[in-house]
Amino acid sequence: MLLSHLATDIIIVVAAGVGILFALFQWYVVSKVSVHPSRASVSKDNKNGSIDNGHGDYLLHHQEEGDSDGASVVLKCAEIQEAISVGANSFLLTEYKYLGIFLGAFAIVIFVFLGSVENFSLSPQPCTYDTSQECAPALITAAFTTAAFAMGVLTSVLSGYLGMKIATYANARTTLEARKSVGKAFIVAFRSGAVMGFLLASSGLLVLFLAINLFKLYYKEEWEGLFEAITGYGLGGSAVALFGRVGGGIYTKAADVGADLVGKVERNIPEDDPRNPAVIADNVGDNVGDIAGMGSDLFGSFAESSCAALVVASISSFGTEHNFTAMCFPLLISSVGIFVCLITTLFATNFNEITDVKKIEPTLKKQLNISTVLMTVGILIVCWLALPSSFYIYDLGGTPKLVRWWQLFFCVGVGLWAGLIIGYTTEYFTSNAYSPVQDVADSCRTGAATNVIFGLALGYKSVIIPIFSIAVAIYVSYALARFYGIAVAALGMLSTIATGLAIDAYGPISDNAGGIAEMAGMSHHIRERTDALDAAGNTTAAIGKGFAIGSAALVSLALFGAYVSRASLASVDLLSARVFIGLLVGAMLPYWFSAMTLKSVGKAALSMVEEVRRQFNTIPGLMEGHTKPDYATCVKISTDASIKEMIPPGALVMLTPLIVGILFGVETLAGLLAGALVSGVQIAISASNTGGAWDNAKKYIEAGASAHARTLGPKGSDAHKAAVIGDTVGDPLKDTSGPSLNILIKLMAVESLVFAPFFAAHGGLLFKLFS
Repeated sequence: MLLSHLATDIIIVVAAGVGILFALFQWYVVSKVSVHPSRASVSKDNKNGSIDNGHGDYLLHHQEEGDSDGASVVLKCAEIQEAISVGANSFLLTEYKYLGIFLGAFAIVIFVFLGSVENFSLSPQPCTYDTSQECAPALITAAFTTAAFAMGVLTSVLSGYLGMKIATYANARTTLEARKSVGKAFIVAFRSGAVMGFLLASSGLLVLFLAINLFKLYYKEEWEGLFEAITGYGLGGSAVALFGRVGGGIYTKAADVGADLVGKVERNIPEDDPRNPAVIADNVGDNVGDIAGMGSDLFGSFAESSCAALVVASISSFGTEHNFTAMCFPLLISSVGIFVCLITTLFATNFNEITDVKKIEPTLKKQLNISTVLMTVGILIVCWLALPSSFYIYDLGGTPKLVRWWQLFFCVGVGLWAGLIIGYTTEYFTSNAYSPVQDVADSCRTGAATNVIFGLALGYKSVIIPIFSIAVAIYVSYALARFYGIAVAALGMLSTIATGLAIDAYGPISDNAGGIAEMAGMSHHIRERTDALDAAGNTTAAIGKGFAIGSAALVSLALFGAYVSRASLASVDLLSARVFIGLLVGAMLPYWFSAMTLKSVGKAALSMVEEVRRQFNTIPGLMEGHTKPDYATCVKISTDASIKEMIPPGALVMLTPLIVGILFGVETLAGLLAGALVSGVQIAISASNTGGAWDNAKKYIEAGASAHARTLGPKGSDAHKAAVIGDTVGDPLKDTSGPSLNILIKLMAVESLVFAPFFAAHGGLLFKLFS
């Protein structure tokens, strides 16, 4: 091992600082695109009578073909951007207000439950893993765990909020750059996604590093209690992610379903037509669901995988020998990942030029390839510099496992490359460039029913390769380094999180840009450019969800191993009745959760459909474009429904481990976690890919880029209407239930780990009562 304690500190802090500065630089470049026309242009347009009095009329004032360079269209874009930004800001602040109340109460539960492990004593207690040593009182660890939970909550909230702000800042700028070329529009959208990616990766790393060093001031060399308390950081991050994903998903899909069913199917008007009352709510939803929700989700994965690795490492020879550099190996991986992603980003923004729409998707895929290859080299260097030549991993109290430094390289590497395989598999099953989605589109010839059948079959089939990839990663990493190997494999999959988030956030930004182009009445060739950006964005969003789900499986298993160790279980016997009943219930939970979220979207969409129909039927001149629709009512319907409906599924996930642990004990809870992991991953992959395939099958027909696609179109044909219905069914699957399931399995696992000492001391009340 060549790195000193000081060098480790410097690398981590510098990496986080460089990431933040790079994000600010990208934001500065995006800000150079103006959304305000010059005074001369405004004056000229006023003389021509092209600008109406009152910003409220811009949404309905269509530009003539070829007149999209005038000042009026810039003002329209600015006004639409402002409406989307205000709506997204209002929703997130309302959501975070209710979330603050719930999580504040939960923080009290953490402190009380963990403090009661030793009856709120302030006397030092024998350590769990080395009873000859004295460790901090449980009450003190409870206080630090609660503080870490609060830090995780605040960082996750900040990640989601900043991501939303940059997305709403960049959407109109992307639209305006599309007037010049598709390449310039791509650069703005991608740079904006990079802002979110680097801010999240860097701030998550920096806050975790600061938390460890602050906690060390009290714990000093007692790492068992320190890293047990740090697990609260991951719990806080995932708690926000759950509500962000569920609430944002309900918001966006209620608006999307309402806008599509009434506008596109019943009224036969284009998507994002300004006459549609739900169009602003739909664009707001892209930001609060796909941007803020995804940001919190991947931050939660990063925090939990780091915490899992730190907890397992703290009871290895790293911990017993107090080797700080080796203990910080997970943070060093993330640090190198920031530098790798920075270099990778330059290939999209500086070293490559998009000259036509066909180059968009290959450029985004190159980001995955380049980052994976560079990161493989980076991992090798980190393993060589930061790890001792050999060390021991203590496996659930059994025989210590001797691990060489190069074996840990293979653990991280197998996670990294498994992520790439999952990404490519997701792309194959969701991109309309390949036969699976084209087959789904072709099935629309005979109506919506066959479209739904083909889409479901595609989703089920798409699970096969990702599951085998995850299985291989688990086997290899466990064989080489037990549960620590699985934890760092998850970190390997997430090591390029900045690039992953950049290409994921690019999607919703491009989607919004297309909506703004339609609402501003821009010319057809500009909308074709934004549609091409959006189509590639749909695929990259699906790839991002694939990464999130795959990493969730590895993270959850690593957390499961840490939980079993912390709960003092020598093994988990599947033949035990206590474990098996937990296994059955755990496998059922993703279905229960999905039923709740899908029904919530359905209820909210029902209200939205009725409101949109009411406005079309009762507002004179709306269909003709002479009257402005009531956008505010539709925004309110989505906001109210999402806030109300996100509580029950969130409570189900957060209360289930507590109820099972208290009433049935640590063994049954272990079964519950295993069942939820095995069941949840399958459903999540299937739901996300099915929804993505239906979405791109619709876009395949709309674009009409091939002879086959043109036989199915144009917009408004029976096949297109069948595709819209399939897309509508798939929306809550790919943007609400599917992505939320990966948070379910992670959150229950990290929550069980945090409360493991309490369950071990006081759990299993029913079995104790009837034994």
